[in-house]
Amino acid sequence: MTRTGIRAAIIAAIMISAADGSASPGAIGYAIDPAHARVQAKVGFFGLGSKTARFPKVEGRVALSDHDAKAVTLDVRIDAQALEAGDSLTRSRLRGPDFFDVDHYPRVTFHATGMTRTGPHSATVTGTIAARGVTRPATLAVDFSRAFEAMTGREPVHIAATTRIDRRDFGMTAYPLIVGRQVTIAIDADLVPSGT
Repeated sequence: MTRTGIRAAIIAAIMISAADGSASPGAIGYAIDPAHARVQAKVGFFGLGSKTARFPKVEGRVALSDHDAKAVTLDVRIDAQALEAGDSLTRSRLRGPDFFDVDHYPRVTFHATGMTRTGPHSATVTGTIAARGVTRPATLAVDFSRAFEAMTGREPVHIAATTRIDRRDFGMTAYPLIVGRQVTIAIDADLVPSGT
């Protein structure tokens, strides 16, 4: 085979590898540790105080690209049926049809579409939140316990993330004079290596 033929064969092999995914770049992968993860949603109440809903059952995964600072996979799944609140009346109302309607929509999810690093271990993650059958864009401010350059996918990492949504965007319009419109959501979770 001539030198030109060898070069053509190598190029063809590379193209075939890329097409079947075998040459895809590596990812630094983690899974959310359900035993050490919590989500809280806080909303104003009577304009003086606030009410907080807690979601103790959370699962999901995070993967960062080892070559592209903007690439991220972040999927968070929250069990809305496990929602807890400070008292039984608030819990019942939040689980009911005026708010999360957990009998019909048992999960709340966040799916990332991109990431912008804002510091050595902080980033803005854009994506979507889905609740009550409605999907809306959202942006998370995320702090990682390790610098990006120090992440190898072989050690645990802690994340703290926050975002703010308007509850009306998800059809939660009840009690407009009592319950505030803006909801602050906080995710606090340990990530464990997943071998992704």
